[in-house]
Amino acid sequence: MKSFSKKVLRIVKKIPKGKTMTYKEVAKMAGNEKATRAVGNILNKNQDLKIPCHRVIRSDGKAGGYNKGSQKKIEILKKEGIKIDS
Repeated sequence: MKSFSKKVLRIVKKIPKGKTMTYKEVAKMAGNEKATRAVGNILNKNQDLKIPCHRVIRSDGKAGGYNKGSQKKIEILKKEGIKIDS
């Protein structure tokens, strides 16, 4: 796994329950703020349940994609107390 991917997963793993980050914020913290699409692709391939990929959302406040389906992502976020646009 490339170092950018490792950084992304490490950053996302630290997002606490009830909080979110945008794809752009994660990309910037991982060292390349223009790599928002890459962040999405990395998270889409992730199968580690300890990494809360559902907590990464779009900059416009919408949920964005999720490897278990966008509707599932919205359900999980709402359970965690996060208001999200569908």
